[in-house]
Amino acid sequence: MNWYLENGKDSDVVLSTRIRLARNISNIPFESKCSKEDMKKVIDKMKTANIGYNLKLLMLKDMDEITKLSLVEKRLISPEFIRDRNADGAILINDEENICIMVNEADHLRIQVFSAGLETKSLLDLAIELDEKINKSIDYATNEKYGFLTSCPTEAGTGMRASVMVHLPGLTETGNIRKVLDIINSFGMNIRGMYGEGSTSQGDIYQISNKQSLGITEKDIIKNLELITEKIIEQERLARKHLGKNTIELEDTVYRAFGILNNCKKITLSEARSLMSKVKLGTDLGIIKEMTDSKIRKLDLYIKNANLQKYLGKSIDEYEQDIKRAEVIKQIIAED
Repeated sequence: MNWYLENGKDSDVVLSTRIRLARNISNIPFESKCSKEDMKKVIDKMKTANIGYNLKLLMLKDMDEITKLSLVEKRLISPEFIRDRNADGAILINDEENICIMVNEADHLRIQVFSAGLETKSLLDLAIELDEKINKSIDYATNEKYGFLTSCPTEAGTGMRASVMVHLPGLTETGNIRKVLDIINSFGMNIRGMYGEGSTSQGDIYQISNKQSLGITEKDIIKNLELITEKIIEQERLARKHLGKNTIELEDTVYRAFGILNNCKKITLSEARSLMSKVKLGTDLGIIKEMTDSKIRKLDLYIKNANLQKYLGKSIDEYEQDIKRAEVIKQIIAED
């Protein structure tokens, strides 16, 4: 099964974990100065690298638009990647899609590993293993003082970004979200929307990641992220407990959201996300008995525009998407 359809540790609050390593190949210019010929060299090197893991190399130019957007929606690739590197970009990906290496993005390689829930240590081991295998075939651009050299100076050193995707409806409902996010920021962490830099929060979902990658070890980055994440989990669960004191109000809120999702004839993605946040909260707290973690995961994926069309197996216009989204939501809710 694909990792994003599974539940993991602390999945009531932590939706997913990702570790990304930025790497560049020595003697090939960085992305900003990279010619088409240079980019082809990067692709050719990755084609011949003996990495394993049953990774397949797929060129972006060979994918249809819906497929590319579906990968963005799954957060496997960045929106900028398909916009800026359409002709020269590629990915190396396995069937489970928990490994996805972007080739010719902002750096020559962005090695990414993913997991449902809070899963940092095993993901770090997998990322390092992948990194070392690639490094046997390819020489990385490094510096004794600055470590791994990256296109963005703030990512030099380890070249690592570790991030968790968290669902914080309790803190939002109790009005404490801004205070908590400010505290996270003061501890040297980035707080962004679900699609990274420049994106806003949708459905009470936030991405939290390390700011510092230079002058710190990979294990320290993980340790700091875990520490912050555990505090967030604690605060979110306390907020949910507080909401639960007014049982009728909470039940009314989550079941109203469930009722709309299960009975609407058409629904926009924005509204579906907002309602899904409340329905997931109700499911996690054991209030909505008709839902399961598996259904929540499926709904989270297939309400999104491109993956909705993947689910249906055809391309449809925006108005039709709103109608079909409502139908698919009812189908998934009704599943045994």
